[in-house]
Amino acid sequence: MNKVLSIPRELSRKGELVIMPRADYEEFLRLKKVIPLVEPTLSEKKAIKIGRKEIKEGKYLTLRQMKNELEG
Repeated sequence: MNKVLSIPRELSRKGELVIMPRADYEEFLRLKKVIPLVEPTLSEKKAIKIGRKEIKEGKYLTLRQMKNELEG
């Protein structure tokens, strides 16, 4: 069964739109109240940037590798 959904231009001009089942949206709203949005500090942002670069370069251990090193 095909359904057609029309989105008013006023809404589509405001930015990206997301379509999801109501239950998922309600769960998102519930979690949003429980888990506060935290803005990382400048030093945390730098650490994240470095970490992402290292992951791209393959400079990381998998959980299994880390367990093996700690046990060995």
